[in-house]
Amino acid sequence: MIETMTRPASGLERSGLAVPAIPDVNRFERAFARAAGAEPVAGNFVRLLLDSSENFPAWLAAIRGAQRYILFEMYIVSDDRVGRMFVDALAERARAGVQVYVVYDWLGSLWARKLWVLLRAAGVHVAGFNPPSFDSPLAWLTRDHRKSIVVDDEVGFVSGLCVSCVWEGNATKRLEPWRDTGVEIRGGAVADLVRAFDVMWLACGRKPLQLPHHPVTTIAGTAIVRVIAGVPNAAGAYRTDLLVASVAHDRLWLTDAYFVATSAYTQALRAAAKDGVDVRLLVPGASDIPAVSPLSRAGYRPLLEAGVRVFEWNGTMLHAKTAVADGLWSRVGSTNLNLASWMSNYELDVAVEDVAFAKQMEAQYERDLERATEVVLTRRNRVRRAAGELAEVEGAAHPNVKRAKRGSAGRAVAGAASVGSALGAALTNRRTLGPAEAGLLGVVATATVCLALFAFFFPRALAWPIAFVAGWIGVAWGVKGWVLWLRARRLRAAAARRVPLDPAGGPPG
Repeated sequence: MIETMTRPASGLERSGLAVPAIPDVNRFERAFARAAGAEPVAGNFVRLLLDSSENFPAWLAAIRGAQRYILFEMYIVSDDRVGRMFVDALAERARAGVQVYVVYDWLGSLWARKLWVLLRAAGVHVAGFNPPSFDSPLAWLTRDHRKSIVVDDEVGFVSGLCVSCVWEGNATKRLEPWRDTGVEIRGGAVADLVRAFDVMWLACGRKPLQLPHHPVTTIAGTAIVRVIAGVPNAAGAYRTDLLVASVAHDRLWLTDAYFVATSAYTQALRAAAKDGVDVRLLVPGASDIPAVSPLSRAGYRPLLEAGVRVFEWNGTMLHAKTAVADGLWSRVGSTNLNLASWMSNYELDVAVEDVAFAKQMEAQYERDLERATEVVLTRRNRVRRAAGELAEVEGAAHPNVKRAKRGSAGRAVAGAASVGSALGAALTNRRTLGPAEAGLLGVVATATVCLALFAFFFPRALAWPIAFVAGWIGVAWGVKGWVLWLRARRLRAAAARRVPLDPAGGPPG
């Protein structure tokens, strides 16, 4: 991206006035490093992996060949054929003396408890992220949405796929394999993946990893890689996405599974399109959460009006989260273009600067568009799928494909945030609402009126749950405040005695 995104002539330069020279390369390098919170690592080999048919075999081959350690972090691990296949491979390596660490999200892998018993029995170190706790009533809003595997300091994988038969589809039920994207990385950037895993291991309340490292010193390829390890409220991927939308000068092609953009990101895409950038957005044709589709489509209008091209996937499920810009810069990982991913979750993406890899990404994007239908504005300024194209694609190719029906808490959070945005706009008039939001407002209005009537006729039935939740939150805050006060008191006492004390408040050692 550095090579192609040169600084355009400023107004002073066009007027003939002298201006000081600005080193574009250094400026963009620092801008990307600051936005992503990640330094570039040169000399990497990056391989594009598509769908479960390429990702799962590569993951299993690396796991089965591990000699020193395996770091396995996954949002969803299902207790099905695929889940047990990976559990068997991890357990076998642990029994062979390999150090195996597994981090799973408690909510995403809620029904896989038996698998953790099997892994622990084989000697695997297993940690669940963010299980429910009394003192954190709303902790479930933050999830570990990462999907990564690291083996022996030699190879790492980052993707949007989880370990489940869902990604393989089901021919008997007319469900295609899910369309998803991952990458295999070899080179110095693997060390950054190890550090990202260590952060999650600590976030699960465990001690720092003690791994048999074999530092990577050889140059494996030509790609520059940044590992963007997103943590709640840091917004590294969000700032990177905004920056890329701002500096792209030729084309920016995006794929996202649950697109519910912020106003700032929408404006960044609009500004790029108005400036002549070929901006494209590929999203699923139907969402597994009913509220997300109208919310996504409500955001199409300002994009289409500015010249952004929007396409909807016609297959069972599009779950990829990727971007490619100007034939050089690419992003692949777990972050969706919505507030839950950008601000609330732990996410993991890799930004790759490499011409050959970007060409592969662009070629795959064009192939994906062959299975998609473009969304357009009609003469009456309504958002519609192109009718002729829709008939051609859905009527001739893959006519019996069924859509996926599966949800997750992270997507529900994104949907809830967008519902709040639409309702806030309706109350404050801070932005113009589109026709696509009329149905959403009607549903919410009906539900609100029904709730008001219920509260009027049955006030106690509504008051008791509210009182319970309010009491729970109040007690949780009080407990946390008391713990912090005790910790501060012990620290002051230790300082007075000049006795070293662990920062967490416990005794030394």
